[in-house]
Amino acid sequence: MSDNQAINVLKGLVIDGVNRAKSGHPGGAMSSMDFAYLLFTEYMRFNPDDPNWLGRDRFILSAGHESMLLYSLFHQMDWLKTEDLAQFRQLHSKTPGHPENFMTPGVECTTGPLGQGAAMSVGFAIASLHLAAKMESDLFHNRCWVLMGDGCMQEGVTLGAASMAGHLQLSNLIWFYDRNKIQISGKIDRSVSDDYEQIFKGFGWDVASIDGHSHEQIRTTLDQVNSPRTKPLLIIGDTTMAKGSANMEGSHKTHGSPLPADERLATKKNLGLNDEEFFAPAEIKAHFQRNFDARREEVKQWGTELETLLSDAGKKAAFQSYFENDYKELPRKNWNAGDQIATRNAFGEVIENWADQVPSLVGGSADLEPSNMTGAFAAKVGDFNREDRGGRNFAFGVREFPMSAVCNGIALHGGLVPFDATFLSFADYSRPALRLGAIQKVRVIHEFTHDSFYLGEDGPTHQPVEHVMSLRSIPDFLVIRPADARETQVLMEVAVQDKARPSAICLSRQKLPVLDQSEENLELAKKGAYIVRDVQDPEVIIMATGGEVSLALEAAEKLSQRARVVSMPCWELFDEQDDGYKASILPANITKRVSIEAGVTLGWQRFTGDRGLNIGLDHYGASAPAGDLAKEYGFTAPQVTTRIEDWLKSL
Repeated sequence: MSDNQAINVLKGLVIDGVNRAKSGHPGGAMSSMDFAYLLFTEYMRFNPDDPNWLGRDRFILSAGHESMLLYSLFHQMDWLKTEDLAQFRQLHSKTPGHPENFMTPGVECTTGPLGQGAAMSVGFAIASLHLAAKMESDLFHNRCWVLMGDGCMQEGVTLGAASMAGHLQLSNLIWFYDRNKIQISGKIDRSVSDDYEQIFKGFGWDVASIDGHSHEQIRTTLDQVNSPRTKPLLIIGDTTMAKGSANMEGSHKTHGSPLPADERLATKKNLGLNDEEFFAPAEIKAHFQRNFDARREEVKQWGTELETLLSDAGKKAAFQSYFENDYKELPRKNWNAGDQIATRNAFGEVIENWADQVPSLVGGSADLEPSNMTGAFAAKVGDFNREDRGGRNFAFGVREFPMSAVCNGIALHGGLVPFDATFLSFADYSRPALRLGAIQKVRVIHEFTHDSFYLGEDGPTHQPVEHVMSLRSIPDFLVIRPADARETQVLMEVAVQDKARPSAICLSRQKLPVLDQSEENLELAKKGAYIVRDVQDPEVIIMATGGEVSLALEAAEKLSQRARVVSMPCWELFDEQDDGYKASILPANITKRVSIEAGVTLGWQRFTGDRGLNIGLDHYGASAPAGDLAKEYGFTAPQVTTRIEDWLKSL
């Protein structure tokens, strides 16, 4: 058996899978296969019998459209069956069109939106280096391998993450850039002439440019990875799209479509394969698995070393704090009713308070530490940098999209709970990563401060209007806008304890009064909505979030009709409650309903009904002091009271 024969079988599986589905991307998978084959058979550390083995290297297919490449490899590893390949891109299969981390054994992260896999890999690399430093053991110092294509390189998130990786000297990060110079629309020289070798050297990376089909050059380059390194490595592999195709090598028509029927048969013949669909003879699989026994010995040795490490009580406690923590016992800060505290300040106090008892909490701000109130946490835990891998604060710089993608990678690696922070208006920069985090079911806490027009003088570019409602449209994503410091703390606990969802915590710049309510009632905030003011036989229900809850309480005191006030910090959590609880908060017989939120009103109708009153801001803000804007937009207590009274009279 030869390597070329094994590679040709893998290419045949790619061709057949795409052909059976009548859709897919064979060309890039064929051009990348030489590197991928050698990596999996000779260089990458993994457990052939357990895709989730903790000591494994991580492999990320950033060019997620090449998913059949990954599935063909997993087939030869016995992680997928032939019938799985035959179900490529079919409903409920283990082989979806793009890799999904929660569907397919061995897939580390969901990729497809180009560049995000590369950006997430930076998070994987950071997590590995940090855990190795904290556990004082190379057992956790794993490498992260990435396969990317021309499209990945053209996305800005890739370069932003690469800049960060180079600055941090993430020596366990290796990117293979399959430069076949072909995209769906044609050759890349129609749109790109970048010199990535120079760009990445400028970022502080080591760069190796090779023939991506030369096994000798690939091996020579990968052999160097095992030597001591101080920088991340970019391997630029010049390849040919659809390498091995009978008549379509280099054609952009192979990028996103199955090979034509005649070409498929001619190509399989050219590759020395018979016409059998999903042809994969046992002797080829045996050759692919030739080093698996050695891999199993590595796994066994790793397990022995881990047992020795965990025989130390301190190391065992640390390990459990990272990998076996349910975060049920979290220390709490105390604030007094009536205290004036911005919820952004409360967030900062909470993470500082958690820092010692929650060593798995890591994160940072997009160059806004004084505004996001993450500075005290940073001072307490230190920066993660090239000199200190044990630091837990990340100086992300002004890189919102890469920042959130990196945090997704940290969460997916396991062992750590990441947070990031920026202004709410800049959630738009992070949004693709927020969405992908929700798809992947990752636990990342996104702190968004300056949550309304009350930030004032910076004006409409910085004043979020549509952002909270926009974030609520992301499925499987918690959007939290707490009313005061105590709500902030309680709902941060929810975010940390939820293992399967990211969260956005939207916080005020302005000071807000701490509400006077019992601990028992405050716990109901975890249900997403609860009563903060009630009366006998209420006639009106006023719902509000964030700073507008205290405004609603003021208005309710002055109304001519009996008013219940409901704080609704998280719609998603409220939606999950049983019908009985929902009815206890919003009884169907009380149809006079008002919402107050300093943002667009679209969406509140689901709670207020067609005849309800929705007080909000359906326009952009302006540059002025916060108090002046509140009066201008009708967000003072007398103005809100008058507006509600006028509405009640009109009914």
